[in-house]
Amino acid sequence: MINSIATLVHCNKVCKNYVMGDNVVRALVDVDLAIQHGEYVCVMGPSGSGKSTLMNLIGALDTPTSGSLEVDGNPLQTLNSDDLAQFRNQTVGFIFQQFNLMARTTALDNVRLPLLYSKLDREQAGQRAAECLELVGLSDRLDHQPSQLSGGQQQRVAIARALVNNPQLIMADEPTGALDTSTSGEIMDLFQSLNDQGMTIIVVTHEPEVAARSHRQVLFRDGRVVDDILTGVSA
Repeated sequence: MINSIATLVHCNKVCKNYVMGDNVVRALVDVDLAIQHGEYVCVMGPSGSGKSTLMNLIGALDTPTSGSLEVDGNPLQTLNSDDLAQFRNQTVGFIFQQFNLMARTTALDNVRLPLLYSKLDREQAGQRAAECLELVGLSDRLDHQPSQLSGGQQQRVAIARALVNNPQLIMADEPTGALDTSTSGEIMDLFQSLNDQGMTIIVVTHEPEVAARSHRQVLFRDGRVVDDILTGVSA
């Protein structure tokens, strides 16, 4: 039985179909999955296995075709567009492979951006953004634009931006895919530190070295969960 108090993400028989002309592509098939508060989970599988689709559903960027999905007690299929926007802004922090930073904007303003719809004034938002940049080791890069930062530093800005609203969950889609091995290790060290502080983290990856840092590996194939492995790494 699922412990609703400890459970952050609960997928129950979740299916996602895409209509491509006359064909129906079954991206996810009857996915049952529960992720607890404080877990560090890697979702793995070959291209087209459904792992990114799952991330989009959990992050409310897309909706299931059938089944139910709850995140932090929110049944996503019942939320209206305003509620979904608030959920995406406050409950989930997103990190992407290509960083998705605003090119002509400083690190501080990139991180401050999600706070535009908060109750904080500009000075308070700037202070919060600066705190997050300090947390990821960039307190000396507040006024730098992305072009003045290395790939690893840009990803750190993206992580700070994901943290700025104190989300319940960090979701990262191939966060080391554009980085070299050494820098990838630094980013994974940062994820580990955040998880050690209690942050729930879900990483979509095809890299075994990245998955090895997690506490749990959920393996997808053809839209289905085919294995769910506790790695033995202590939480």
